[in-house]
Amino acid sequence: MAASCVALLALALPLLLLVAWKRWRWGRAARHVIVVVLGDVGRSPRMQYHALSLAKRGFSVTFLGFCTSKPHDELLQSDRIRIVRLTELQRLAVGPHILQYGVKVVFQAVHLLWKLMCRKPAAYIFLQNPPGLPAIAVCWFAGCLCGSKLVIDWHNYGYSIMGLVHGPGHPLVLLAKWYEKLCGRLSHLNLCVTNAMREDLAENWGIKAVTVYDKPASFFKETPLDLQHQLFMKLSRTYSAFRACSEPSHPGMERSAFTERDAQSGTVTRLPGRPALLVSSTSWTEFEQLIDDGERLPPLVCVITGKGPLKEYYSRLICQKHFQHIQVCTPWLEAEDYPLLLGSADLGVCLHRSSSGLDLPMKVVDMFGCCLPVCAVNFQCLHELVKHEENGLVFEDSEELAAQLQMLFSKFPDPAGKLNQFCKNLRESEQLRWDESWKQTVLPLITDT
Repeated sequence: MAASCVALLALALPLLLLVAWKRWRWGRAARHVIVVVLGDVGRSPRMQYHALSLAKRGFSVTFLGFCTSKPHDELLQSDRIRIVRLTELQRLAVGPHILQYGVKVVFQAVHLLWKLMCRKPAAYIFLQNPPGLPAIAVCWFAGCLCGSKLVIDWHNYGYSIMGLVHGPGHPLVLLAKWYEKLCGRLSHLNLCVTNAMREDLAENWGIKAVTVYDKPASFFKETPLDLQHQLFMKLSRTYSAFRACSEPSHPGMERSAFTERDAQSGTVTRLPGRPALLVSSTSWTEFEQLIDDGERLPPLVCVITGKGPLKEYYSRLICQKHFQHIQVCTPWLEAEDYPLLLGSADLGVCLHRSSSGLDLPMKVVDMFGCCLPVCAVNFQCLHELVKHEENGLVFEDSEELAAQLQMLFSKFPDPAGKLNQFCKNLRESEQLRWDESWKQTVLPLITDT
């Protein structure tokens, strides 16, 4: 017993000394904020946007997270934002799953606490949830020691995502739910992504939250035709779907599958009879059959984006199909090229189904920022984002999606068609951008407290 107490004191003493030194050396920095993501910084756009908005309002920002993929250039170029790498523990190769998970959680807790304590004390700690285990408890504890206020940004419920893998009744899932409910109440301020989630947090969790809708960043916008051509020519060097099907009629012309550029004048035009460009994550067997049956529809180039764990599996399935009118490619896109692609496309398709039914797909937000209409699979709170027959269409199954595609691409490209009407509605909606929305909703919350 005595030996255990000595060991515990030996572990606690350096931390207590560090806290005392920090308090004496810095106190709490009123214009410093720590942003924490227990995940890849480059694939956490909403938290990147928080950091950028904080920096624009004069805060210095320390961003803690895994550095697997490249963040936006604006984040890297800001002299007010410093990214601090967290070490990601790879899964152990031996032992039962619950032991592997336990070791990972303990490592992350100790590692994150140490990283937080080694930073200058902040006025606020902004934490993305999920993942919140063990980050919520660790950030709250560090905030208590350093005088920082914890702000949790609820993107979804972590336990609901675990439930997709283990089942909702699994002990780990039930433990995660209990932890999330208990520790979620420890925060000073809670933000969430939908009104449906705000109501659920209040009614079932006893947590008062403020809805901060995802909004597109300023760089998500319609892509000018000359930049579209540059992007298509760049992608055509690697992906055949973007290459011209025939040589240009004049040697001074440069042609992609969608556009043509006069080298002498620099004028870019869309090719007559060009394919329709979709950004999606699905198969197109039904659409292929419609064309085979004689429907007047354009050929499709379907670009599947993302880096999900099943990407290779679905890529193999696509290769087994022998489409005649559809080309599918899964390009690796630089962060700066993704908005250009969305701003060049004709339609987006979203198959996002929320594990909790309470969050919204960020991809659709980005598409709307580029005035790109969307067909989206229906779920509980989708109506907060996609307005059926106004900025896109909502479908229940593959048959309904096929019928919508048939209707939207009939006589493509038709200036009087519904696709163009959706684009017009999006342009005229004058939707708020992230920074403007953040200034109205989040900034008052952290300047009045």
